[in-house]
Amino acid sequence: MRAAYAIASDPADPRSVLRVADQPDPAPPEGWVTVEVRAASLNQHDLWSLRGVGLPADRLPMILGCDAAGVDHDGNEVVIFPVVEDKADPRGYSLLSERHPGTLAERVAVPRENLVPKPAGLSFLDAACLPTAWLTAYHMLVTRGRVADASAVLVQGAGGGVATAAVALAAAMGKRVYATSRDPGKRERIAELGATAVEPGARLPERVDVVIESVGAPTFEHSMKCSAPGARIVVCGATGGHLATVDLRRVFAMQLDILGSSMGTGPELAALLDLLVTTGVRPVVDSTYGFSAIADAFARLESGDIFGKVAIDFLH
Repeated sequence: MRAAYAIASDPADPRSVLRVADQPDPAPPEGWVTVEVRAASLNQHDLWSLRGVGLPADRLPMILGCDAAGVDHDGNEVVIFPVVEDKADPRGYSLLSERHPGTLAERVAVPRENLVPKPAGLSFLDAACLPTAWLTAYHMLVTRGRVADASAVLVQGAGGGVATAAVALAAAMGKRVYATSRDPGKRERIAELGATAVEPGARLPERVDVVIESVGAPTFEHSMKCSAPGARIVVCGATGGHLATVDLRRVFAMQLDILGSSMGTGPELAALLDLLVTTGVRPVVDSTYGFSAIADAFARLESGDIFGKVAIDFLH
């Protein structure tokens, strides 16, 4: 089967260790099933894997990819939940492509319980954009951020997969959404998703109840200043730097919650799928590539000049 995989790690030039070629078909263990992949999408996680983060040399070569939708052995259309229980990992879990082969292949083996039915109204390409970035955003908003109790949400650094998903989802939930971006073009596109787009560090017309924070050091002070009393600042990444300065006086005076967040659960993925069907919201897709052009898709992702998800159509 065709697959995209890492043969080594290269922090400086991650795409130099990416290969696209035939690999052996999956041999699923007891309780696992094989899915014929119809569509997948890329994440920053894939580039970090090529850099060697979380993917040691003894696991190479490794098929990359966390996200996919396809057809199971009974002909059911499914979305793959990419989190696998892993007692050897400090988190208690690992993602597909960390310990087990990932989704950037014509076929992938996953635990049977990781199959979530794909709604008929959702395309394979749209469904394949959801299991990592959109699920992460949903978990941050609904579970960690308790957005049901919120009126206003701030999303820092909108443009990437998680932040863009958070804007679209929070707007669909009827919240007032503010979103920052350094790029004027991206601010225009953010506004089209239902947010009030502002420059980084800009003063907001109100304090917010939930902050979606994936940038880190450059934006964290702004996140705290924009927070209403009792607000939840939910952190899923630190693309701009991980050593943020925290004014503890503001934390205790305003009774702020600073919450870490990573991925989500299988039931949350099912709820996310239902939400998209109900609201008509669809993932923001930056670009779509056929599997034969997957190296170009990685180049697009690495450029950083994306808005939404980079998707892979296995049928082209």
